[in-house]
Amino acid sequence: MKKSLSILFLLVLLTGMLFGLNKSVHVSDYKTIDKPVEVSNETTFHQLMDVLTHPRCMNCHPTDNLPKQGMERQPHHFDMARGADDHGFEATQCHTCHQKENNPYSGVPGAPHWGLAPASMGWQGLTRIEIAERLLNTETNGGKNHEALVEHLTKDALVLWAWNPGVDANGVEREKPPLSKEEYIAVVEKWFADGAVIPTK
Repeated sequence: MKKSLSILFLLVLLTGMLFGLNKSVHVSDYKTIDKPVEVSNETTFHQLMDVLTHPRCMNCHPTDNLPKQGMERQPHHFDMARGADDHGFEATQCHTCHQKENNPYSGVPGAPHWGLAPASMGWQGLTRIEIAERLLNTETNGGKNHEALVEHLTKDALVLWAWNPGVDANGVEREKPPLSKEEYIAVVEKWFADGAVIPTK
């Protein structure tokens, strides 16, 4: 009787092993689960600031009323300055040279309503935290709430010009901000959706 049970057990074991070999699972049979990567608010903040502190943005946010040019952020040619309405002087308004789009022949950049940001939004020389504080303060940002800021930062043609900066006078393409336009817009939307929290000083 014991011998019969042993033989039966071995047969069952052998059958199971053969079945298992026949149905062996390969790595390719598994599906990966794409788990979204959590990005902290502080990371999002610094990604946004990587763009806002880039010369493409900073050149038009001076604190000395002098527009800047190039990656070196040199003062604008022809001694241009802010003027009464942030668009230069009466005889040399910004739009005298800066049209609604880039000029590929002269290298003069262009976008709608070309001009400096208001003096209250000057960022030159400020820390990232100080820039964010000015950005969010309705007394310095032109009375914009979070919704209006997202609209301005992601849809204003002059802001988005940074990703279509054209070529300089030598025909060399201007450097773009460190994030793609799509990445930047996503970062802006996420930072504000998470409460636009400024990291602790």
